This record gives sequence, structure tokens and C-alpha cells, in this order.
Amino acid sequence: MPKTLADIKKALDSKLGKKLLLKANGGRRKTIERSGILAETYPAVFVIELDQEENAFERVSYSYADVLTETVEITFYDDASGNIALSGQ
Repeated sequence: MPKTLADIKKALDSKLGKKLLLKANGGRRKTIERSGILAETYPAVFVIELDQEENAFERVSYSYADVLTETVEITFYDDASGNIALSGQ
């Protein structure tokens, strides 16, 4: 797993447009799982466009610090087979 915020941003920049599974801490022992596509990266946050069949809203954003502190876990899927290709970035 990348060790700095810059490393996390660089790793996510290389995955723009890729399908992913997001697991986020929802508080009070709740884990939220959502699937979508990494849409945009900004200096402090990244934006995920969610699959509309599964979610009531279109987009969510998280900070790179959320990934660093493991509040958010992102798993990317391999384009060809639909298998998980990269985890924890």
C-alpha cells in the first residue's frame, strides 16, 4: 500500500476510468460497499461515479487521507476478466 498522500494520488491517477469496489467505514460498526468508476482526481480528493442500479445518488468523494488511514478501501477490477487486479490503493 502506498505510504504517502502523493503516492496514493499517483496510483489513483493511473486508474482513472477503471471499475472499482469501494468499502468505507460508515460508523457504528457499519461498512458501506459500493461499486462504480473512478471519475476524477483532484489535489485533495477523488470522485467515484456510482452504479445507478445500486445507489440512490450519483457520485461520492473521499480524501486521499481516508485511503491512507484505511477508512476507505478501494479494490479495482481487471478489465478483461472482471477479476480483482489491484487492492488497497
